[in-house]
Amino acid sequence: MNTIRPYTQIIDRLKAAKLRPTRQRLALSKLLFERGDRHVTAEQLHADVMAAGIKVSLATVYNNLHQFTGAGLLREVVVDSGRSYFDTNTTSHFHFFHEASGELEDIPVDDLVLGALPKLPKNTSVKRVDVIIRVR
Repeated sequence: MNTIRPYTQIIDRLKAAKLRPTRQRLALSKLLFERGDRHVTAEQLHADVMAAGIKVSLATVYNNLHQFTGAGLLREVVVDSGRSYFDTNTTSHFHFFHEASGELEDIPVDDLVLGALPKLPKNTSVKRVDVIIRVR
């Protein structure tokens, strides 16, 4: 009988990103990556962690989210100064931001047509184009 141990896929994902699979990272990864594509704030993830009975500080949540982002496991989407969401979908896509509810919703990349980009400053290249359409 071939059974997959709990956390095996998460451990493999962290190791592939060159992140040590600590207890906190495993707990956060399970909540982030086992529910499909999500947009979460650090505060929302911290509330999820606390509801699961795991004691992790908000600072630890922030630190790990930024480490995951740096390792390419998440994409940070800044909607306002001081307000960021972390997106588990790291493929190229855009977002609707629902101002009343604070919900962030994916827009498939093929659903938005961009015109020509402006001339880039000397010695630079485009890393990514972020589009957030704010809706009421």
